[in-house]
Amino acid sequence: MRRARLVTSRPIEVDWSPQSAASPKGIAPVAFAVVSWNTRELLARCLDSLQAEVQAGRASVSVIDNASTDGSAELVSSRYAWAELIALDENLGFGAAVNVAAARSRSQWIAVANADVELGDGALQKLLDAGARDPAAGIVAPRLLLPDGTTQHSVYSFPTLGFTVAFNLGAGAMSRQWGDRMLLEGLWNPDRPRRVDWAIGAFLLVRRAAWDGIGGFAPEHWMYAEDLDLGWRANAAGWRTRFEPSAVVRHHSAAATSQVWGDDRDVRWQRSTYAWMLRRRGPAFMRACAFVNTVGAAARVAVAAAPALVLGGDWRWRWRANRRWTRLHLDGLLASRDALERHR
Repeated sequence: MRRARLVTSRPIEVDWSPQSAASPKGIAPVAFAVVSWNTRELLARCLDSLQAEVQAGRASVSVIDNASTDGSAELVSSRYAWAELIALDENLGFGAAVNVAAARSRSQWIAVANADVELGDGALQKLLDAGARDPAAGIVAPRLLLPDGTTQHSVYSFPTLGFTVAFNLGAGAMSRQWGDRMLLEGLWNPDRPRRVDWAIGAFLLVRRAAWDGIGGFAPEHWMYAEDLDLGWRANAAGWRTRFEPSAVVRHHSAAATSQVWGDDRDVRWQRSTYAWMLRRRGPAFMRACAFVNTVGAAARVAVAAAPALVLGGDWRWRWRANRRWTRLHLDGLLASRDALERHR
């Protein structure tokens, strides 16, 4: 059994306004669960951006350190006395680490966060307001800004068979409206607040009732697809995910995962997605989606081949990218069921 060694515990009790009546008296309405692994400097920037929320009484903060070796835990204990530090003996992965902190909290909302995010001015209140306007929203996701100032593609449709077929037939590319509706990268409108199927877990505000109802993150997913799974199970339980673009969170994407997998992050992400399909939708569904995706990617390789050879440039990039995606989807199609069931 995995064990969590609690190094420092400083739970924050604050007075709060009547709008947090659903939280127990003296408990901040939002409990941040910040997962850290060897991103010390980014963690400091993350905590600096959260301090004002703690001082205002809107939030308490727990940092769950997944056995970092770069002094991240020591940084928290020495510089951020207002945060609770949970230093783990081993790397539990993202979702399981969040579960440790969430189990210790009684707040109305749980803010799931990577250590590589920074909260923008007023972002937390805007997320809370969005949740108040939509009582069925069990998860509220912000706009994520990358270091270059562009909006990260952070919301997605569930990978249903219908969506997979439509995508590979080019439905989104043929219609800007359909591209936005399908939440396709480069085609969706990031300025429109809306309900979405699911959002990436770099930062999510999760309603306590939804969190407790579905049991938090599933332990089967060590890294990647845990956010897809959270959104799927919340949706199945009657909760919805809302995207609120006015709430801005800066995201230094892949700061931790790039240390482990480098340029092969897509390989792990895609295999994790097929492993999720197998667990939640069954082998027939998973193989069908992998087959459609493989054929679709291979067809795009064929279409781009001649222009890539003659014109080069963007066409050559498309050709190479689709060759890579063909291999990734083929891996899902040919991977053994046992290998996918073991994948975390």
